[in-house]
Amino acid sequence: MNIQIFGKSKCFDTKKAERFFKERKISFQYIDMLNKGMSKGELEKVIKGAGGIEKLLDLKAKDQDKLMQIKYAKEQDKFDMLLLNQHLVITPVVRNGNKVTVGYEIDIWKSWEDGK
Repeated sequence: MNIQIFGKSKCFDTKKAERFFKERKISFQYIDMLNKGMSKGELEKVIKGAGGIEKLLDLKAKDQDKLMQIKYAKEQDKFDMLLLNQHLVITPVVRNGNKVTVGYEIDIWKSWEDGK
């Protein structure tokens, strides 16, 4: 497995995801969304793996103005707006190659561990 965890240091679900992989001695790369974020290519892969930009948007985010701008923007503009505002992405985003989960998805991670 080649695990990447994109998260926020103050996010409890991100901490639980890190703990899940640490307890199973599965190495992972942690990327802080607020300091570094995803590259353009990584974000494209995550959107494709998650099933669209809408699946990534944190509807409970504090910055509701920016969130609504992205949500109701033209389709061709949404990607660039999200790339610049990654603090609006639900965390953790966990990648295992082309497989992606958004949020705390322990059952899916267990299936990766089992090789399914």
